[in-house]
Amino acid sequence: MARDDHAAPSAPGRRGFSPLLAIAALLLVVLFAGLGTWQVYRLQWKLDLIARVNARVHAAPAPPPPRARWAGITPASDEYRRIELHGAYLYDLTTPVQALTEEGSGYWLLTPMCTADGIILVNRGFIPAELGAPTRYTPRKAAGDPCAGAGPAVDVTGLLRTSEHASLVTRTNVPAAGRWYTRDVAAIAAARGLAAAPFFVDAAAGQNPPGSPDRPVGGLTVVTFPNSHLVYAITWYALALMVAGAWWWAARGPGHDTDD
Repeated sequence: MARDDHAAPSAPGRRGFSPLLAIAALLLVVLFAGLGTWQVYRLQWKLDLIARVNARVHAAPAPPPPRARWAGITPASDEYRRIELHGAYLYDLTTPVQALTEEGSGYWLLTPMCTADGIILVNRGFIPAELGAPTRYTPRKAAGDPCAGAGPAVDVTGLLRTSEHASLVTRTNVPAAGRWYTRDVAAIAAARGLAAAPFFVDAAAGQNPPGSPDRPVGGLTVVTFPNSHLVYAITWYALALMVAGAWWWAARGPGHDTDD
């Protein structure tokens, strides 16, 4: 009986796992696991921030930081503290800042207030765009001592806010033209010729004194923070497990996927 020199080929198995692919897979696992761990840290930071802000906004109002502390005020140490001001508004030096709120599109009205410690900018609240705030609050500077002719003193409760600055998603302020897109305290004070505190105060609702122009809507400060860090962490860890699983499956080598 003649021997068959053409034996049937064996069933193909997987090729051996390339060292370069192994290194790439390992790097991806480390990268994805690292990103997941970073999101866990971010989650803890966000939870601490939310707890800190909630405690501050629900605390009893306290006096504003004294002038001696102004240079050391930071978002971490002072943002969203509930404070009470006593002083007189300088309505003629109000600066309208463009805003988009739950009330619609319009302007924040930032008005200087003369207090015992100096001038503090107060965001009296929001007015709609159709009221034409920029045409009525011209970009003029204070002359002499602005507090010398201030009106009657009033009490205002609100939240301490740190200065805002332009970012990639906001337009740049144009002080000379009176166009403001961020509540940049230092820039607004300089444009008005004022020496003011390096923070401003968001007035609570119902804080308009008798005769207050425009009657802006206060109490619109957003104090909620998006918190998706847990979802991000789970996603990154899942990707790390998927890459590790694919690595293990491919690294078993030939012969493990053939029939017995």
